[in-house]
Amino acid sequence: MESKFVSDFFAGNRQRLRELFTGTAPIILTANGQLQRSADTTYKFTQDASFWYFTGIDDPGVVLVMEKDREYLIVPALSEVRQLFDGKIEADRISKISGINTVYEQEEGWQQIENRLNKVKHIATLAVPPAYIEQLDFYTNPARANLVNKIKSIKSEIEILDISQHIGRLRMVKQPLEIEAIQKAIDVTTKTLKASLKPAKLAKYRYEFEIEAELNKGFRLGGGSGHAFDPIVAGGANACTIHHINNNSQISAGEFIIIYVGADFDHYAADITRTVIIGEPNNKKKAVYDAVLEAQEYAYDLLKPGVLMRDYEQKVENFMGEKLRELNLIKTINHDDVRKYFPHATSHFLGITAHDAGDYNHPLEPGVVLAVEPGIYIPEEGIGVRIEDNVVIGQKSLKILTKKMPKGI
Repeated sequence: MESKFVSDFFAGNRQRLRELFTGTAPIILTANGQLQRSADTTYKFTQDASFWYFTGIDDPGVVLVMEKDREYLIVPALSEVRQLFDGKIEADRISKISGINTVYEQEEGWQQIENRLNKVKHIATLAVPPAYIEQLDFYTNPARANLVNKIKSIKSEIEILDISQHIGRLRMVKQPLEIEAIQKAIDVTTKTLKASLKPAKLAKYRYEFEIEAELNKGFRLGGGSGHAFDPIVAGGANACTIHHINNNSQISAGEFIIIYVGADFDHYAADITRTVIIGEPNNKKKAVYDAVLEAQEYAYDLLKPGVLMRDYEQKVENFMGEKLRELNLIKTINHDDVRKYFPHATSHFLGITAHDAGDYNHPLEPGVVLAVEPGIYIPEEGIGVRIEDNVVIGQKSLKILTKKMPKGI
């Protein structure tokens, strides 16, 4: 499939970054590197989203340098063996997609950087993201840290300016072409979900992975490039594990199944969650589902230009507290008690990634795309419900991008 994102899009993004970042420091950004899976094999490569946003390049190890009067790319030095197994990074190809005419081989490119470092006190780049080691045992792709370390090895006293907020501000408000790609991803996801979750078909599933397999097939045949993130199919008590990705358990009639998926289309993601059930829910399950649905409708009414995300999240938390009290899950509405059953945020930015870049301290503007995903999880009863839709902030009203995907049990 030929991408609609061409060099003008990426060149425009670079120009907007130059206008937003008024400092004189050179901007240096790096692609992600490949990560070893075992021996001489790697994990499937995923590009740094911001690097793609400014270049359109999907190759690992490339470096972008932007100055006021020039810009260039540096390609990594690849051995003949590496080129044989992984392919070459052709200068003409990456120049065409990015709109950057100057492409250096690694040694000459880094000599250009060294020459510039000798004349400046600062460089601007994306800070190394938090690893979330204590909370989630995550480790980040080391590419950004490697870039900073290499720059410091050339000039140890250089000051590193973090432009994460500038880039977050740019990526937060989507351009029409981006919203079109997100809508395409949503359409692929919706078509696949509707076909996979027809009542007669749903009743035949015995294991979570059977639903996952249907989604895999539908996304690829429907025009998507696959999943934008690891799919979650969580039946019964598994629905209380927020990121249950094993999808290996047996599913049973009368239990909720949370299905959290999104197709990737032309580098942009959908992010949809539906909670379904085989058979009829009992009164308690229906009450929990209805509470989540009401919380989502309440959230929709709050989303408009000028709203701060922290204020929005607090209001939804308070509303959810009322619902949890009505369900006799809590007696008083306070943060700790509410978060026992509603442990995650209601919304996040959506775009190139499912949890996209943005500035959570900046008021919402027209063109901001969000996921809205309230949930209630009751581990002691094995009940979990989450409903997630994708919306875009308009000048006067909220547009629900996922309105064609049915809800209800």
